[in-house]
Amino acid sequence: ARHALAVNSATAGLHLSLEALNLEPGSLVATTPYTFAASAEVIRYLQCHPLFIDIQEDSYNLDPALLEKALEEKGERVKAVLPVHIAGLPCDLTALRMLCRRYRLPMVEDAAHAFPVRRPEGFVGACGDAGVYSFYANKTITTGEGGMIVTNRDDLARRIRVMRLHGIDRDSWNRYISEDAGWEYEIVDAGYKYNMSDLAAAIGRIQLKKADAFLRRRREIAKRYLRELSDADFLILPAYQEAHAWHLFIIRLAARRLTISRDEFARRLKAAGIGVSVHYIPLHMMPYYRQRYGYRAEDYPVSLRNFRSSISLPIYPSLTDEETARIIDAVREIGYNARRRRAVPAEP
Repeated sequence: ARHALAVNSATAGLHLSLEALNLEPGSLVATTPYTFAASAEVIRYLQCHPLFIDIQEDSYNLDPALLEKALEEKGERVKAVLPVHIAGLPCDLTALRMLCRRYRLPMVEDAAHAFPVRRPEGFVGACGDAGVYSFYANKTITTGEGGMIVTNRDDLARRIRVMRLHGIDRDSWNRYISEDAGWEYEIVDAGYKYNMSDLAAAIGRIQLKKADAFLRRRREIAKRYLRELSDADFLILPAYQEAHAWHLFIIRLAARRLTISRDEFARRLKAAGIGVSVHYIPLHMMPYYRQRYGYRAEDYPVSLRNFRSSISLPIYPSLTDEETARIIDAVREIGYNARRRRAVPAEP
C-alpha cells in the first residue's frame, strides 16, 4: 500500500478510516455480527448504524450473497462495507470488491486477524479503500497494544494523519526532528489522540522482522491439528488454506454425536489445563444491540449456530510440539468419552 499509518489500537484505526470517509450521521455500514465489539462500535462513534449481514457457515465470514440482497433492499442508505477476516481467513474479496464497485461503496477491511496474509492481488487488508491490522498482545505480531492503517487513497491518508494526532497539521517528526522541522503548527480539526507510542513502534519494528516465521509456525500447528484430529467424528474442522493467518483455530462440535454441551466440553478442556475460548458471541445477541435495534438471537441463524458449537484451541508461535500433542490428546479423550454410542448425522 502507498500509505501505512501507525495507531495506538486497531479500534482507533477503524474509527479513523470510517471518519475519513465523511459518512453522514444515520448512514448504514454493512458488517458482520460475528466479530469483536470494535467492528461495530466504531460505526456508532460516527452516529451511523451497523447493518449486520450473516456469515458463511464454513468461513465464519460475511456472506456476499446476503450482502447483495441487503444492498438491493436498503439502497442508498448503505454508505460503506466493513468486512472482517475472522480468525485470519480472508473474506471473499473478489465478490465483495465487485459489489462495492457496482454500488459505488468504499470498503474498509477489518484485518485485525489477518497479518501477514498474501493473495494474488496483494496483502489482505490492502485490497479495499483502507484496511486495519491489530498488534494487540495476542495477535500475529504485537506491539503490546497498537495497530496499522493501510490505504492507497491519498485523500484518506491525509485526513487520517491529521485526525490521529489532535487535528494538528504537522506531526512531531515534522515539528522537531526532520530537516525541515519547525515549531509552528495549526489545529485544523478536532482530532483524536490515536498515534502509536515510540516505545510500541520500537517493539513493532522487531516483531515485523519475525512475522513470516511466526506465520510458518502457526501453519505447522494448524496442519498438525487437522491431521491428528481428522478422524474425530464429533468435530467439524476448518479446511486448511495457505492464505490464512491462523490467528485462531476454531473447531465446531457435532452436537448430535456428543452427550455434553459445548460449554461442558470447554470446561473439561480448561480443567485439563488447556486454555480455550469462544470467538465470538455475535454482536446482535449483546444487550446494547438487542435494546437499540430490537434484534433476536434467531435473526442471524448461521452466526447463532456457529457460536453455539465453536471452541478456539490454542495456536501461537511459541506453542511447543509437546504442548500441541497434549491439546490434541485432551480433545480426543474428552470427545470420545462423551461420544454417543449410536451414530447420528454430524450436524452442529
